[in-house]
Amino acid sequence: MKNALKTIALAAAIGIAAVSGAAAQQVRVGFAAEPYPPFTSPDASGNWEGWEVDFMKAICTEAKLDCVITPVAWDGIIPALTSNKIDMIIGSMSITAERLQTIDFSDKYYNTPTAVIGPKGESFEATPEGLKGKTVGVQVATIHQVYANKYFGENGATVKEYQTQDEANNDLAAGRIDAVQADSIALSAFLKSEQGAACCDLKGNVKDDPDILGLGVGVGLRKGEAELKEKINAAIKAIRANGTYDEITKKYFDFDVYGG
Repeated sequence: MKNALKTIALAAAIGIAAVSGAAAQQVRVGFAAEPYPPFTSPDASGNWEGWEVDFMKAICTEAKLDCVITPVAWDGIIPALTSNKIDMIIGSMSITAERLQTIDFSDKYYNTPTAVIGPKGESFEATPEGLKGKTVGVQVATIHQVYANKYFGENGATVKEYQTQDEANNDLAAGRIDAVQADSIALSAFLKSEQGAACCDLKGNVKDDPDILGLGVGVGLRKGEAELKEKINAAIKAIRANGTYDEITKKYFDFDVYGG
């Protein structure tokens, strides 16, 4: 009888474990395969780390999701989402009207200015007038490419596109281009590096254009995924309320990144 009871108890435990395991929805989280410090970058062992990786883990834990990191080339990341190769994007993707025609977004989870950097010793502003005649590097398929083409390219600057932010930064450091436009946090990280500190400094933030630069960064989702969107929004709200968001942010920054 005791053995029978033990067998029943074991079977019940296995059943509970199976149900619990099945309850955790697996979600493939896409972000750029190219390093984008301090948000996402692989360590020496190939494990991904950074502010956005920690953020992803926090919201997945809060939402009880089994999240699988799935790096994707940036210029193909939205097609990967819409074709079901990934389930959401956590990759510093700004919420813009153009992207909302194709995909959906969660509530914003950070919002920081767009900046321009250039060589030390050269004085110019992050304006169409300041960049006239200069070559400005941007990462392809980003809001920065669209903004630079409209405001700088149409006003006398040459806009040069790069597959990765690192490539643009390296060309700036080597003197092959005159300036780089990108998110202020990403550029701040470069300026703090040995290479960036030696060559370059901040020229200023560009004039905001919400139609192009968006209303903050959100989690990219397929249209019609209302349940997943609700879980993600609730998780973002929860980690901001319980202090987890601030705790993660303080590991990487000494300023607010949420943007009000």
